[in-house]
Amino acid sequence: MHMADALLSPVVGGGFWIVSGALIGYSAKKITEERDNSKTALMGVLGAFVFAAQMINFTLPGTGSSGHLGGGLLLAVLLGPYRAFITLASVLIIQCLFFADGGLLALGCNVFNLAFFPSFIAFPFLYRVIAGNAPTPGKLAVGSLTAATAALLMGALSVVLETLFSGITELPFGTFVLFMLPVHLAIGVVEGLVTWGVLAFVARTEPGLLVPAKAAVHPRFTFALFAILALFVGGVGSWFASSQPDGLEWSIAKVSGSKEFSPAGGAVHEALEAFQQKVAFLPDYGFKSAPEFLANPESPVDAGSSLSGIVGSLSVLAAAGTVGLLLGRKQKGEKQR
Repeated sequence: MHMADALLSPVVGGGFWIVSGALIGYSAKKITEERDNSKTALMGVLGAFVFAAQMINFTLPGTGSSGHLGGGLLLAVLLGPYRAFITLASVLIIQCLFFADGGLLALGCNVFNLAFFPSFIAFPFLYRVIAGNAPTPGKLAVGSLTAATAALLMGALSVVLETLFSGITELPFGTFVLFMLPVHLAIGVVEGLVTWGVLAFVARTEPGLLVPAKAAVHPRFTFALFAILALFVGGVGSWFASSQPDGLEWSIAKVSGSKEFSPAGGAVHEALEAFQQKVAFLPDYGFKSAPEFLANPESPVDAGSSLSGIVGSLSVLAAAGTVGLLLGRKQKGEKQR
């Protein structure tokens, strides 16, 4: 559900840059005010895992489309809403800059659509209400499915509204909604099932991560496990990603009647696209010009995808981990004062 710049006007895109930037600042401030800083260390490794998981598109049978995990609710449950928002924003920024996944003008919208709804709406008002502070297996399942699906649907509706406010008349509101919401309902159910599975595992290995911490937790096993999973999923699992268009691309094609949707862009669009193409060294998670000896259509091995998965995971690990370290130091300074 990564939006492209072609779907947005500069005013709408710029406005959501401001909104998302303000939310990042607000989240950072709230983190420094919290007493427990032990989960901050997990920001990097969980962000790396979500980056790798987002590379794997899964086919939605009978639709001709695919979807990928958002990871917002999973991060919110394990890290809390403020750390989750900053971590997912780090994932989306690296995807945009290094891999040209999602437009640069659309970055603020993508952060808002994918991080705001699970962190600040679905987690506190759905998951936490259903699962409670000591979730049973049943409550964990219902809470994960309900909150993850709702977050995906809210994000999908937000995409439609952003195109409406941008004046993209080729995508009429009513028709666009009729295609976007059902396909993202299916994606949301899959996201809920995966989130439930991961949280059920964490409930057995590190149950302290699922409840409001009364004491600091030091999840060394979870840290190591997610680090290994991030590198494996990004390096190997990405070979098996679906080639079908994702839910957003599929919906646009159905509404517009064309696989290539590219309304006329202005100078702002062109400048940002040119900058993004220069910065992205692995566009679309592959080599700009793949060496001939690596091209083997009969093999599932994709060296460009593997390199992208590993480099991206390590980049998010470094970026989100550094942010977490800085916020942790600032939190200690606030306590001392």
